[in-house]
Amino acid sequence: MARELITSWNDYRATVDRLLASAGEKIAVYDEDLVNLRFGSPSSLDHLQRLLTTGHGLALRIVVRNAGPLQRQQEPGLLKLLSVYGHRATMLQAPEHLARLRDNMLIVDDRHALIRFDREQARSKLLLDEADEVRAYISRFEDIWTEGGEAVNATTLGL
Repeated sequence: MARELITSWNDYRATVDRLLASAGEKIAVYDEDLVNLRFGSPSSLDHLQRLLTTGHGLALRIVVRNAGPLQRQQEPGLLKLLSVYGHRATMLQAPEHLARLRDNMLIVDDRHALIRFDREQARSKLLLDEADEVRAYISRFEDIWTEGGEAVNATTLGL
């Protein structure tokens, strides 16, 4: 059991990669637009693909407040994973009434979490093997998830 304060963007991104590497069952993400998580990096894509190719059921759930960067194909690797592993991964754009929320969450295997307090800052709390404390964030994520939203499609529809 460990807790750590993250204060720089470099440490934040290194911690994201560390958590993705440790994922064995599932990942839940609530984020502004995934830009600072850098899910399109080669190492992140490798970790996510490994997770999606093992196990059963829904392994990756993502809610973003702004799907614009994804829809502009700034994360083509992530969109490809969502397309190929659509049975194990899904992404929603949160409804407008949630746009005012400023925090971000990355929850791994219901035991680990990286909680960024404000979308504009790197300042975050890392929780490792803290299932009791992570449970509150899981509940918050589930509340956000049940609000629904618009599915972020991996492919662009058109004529």
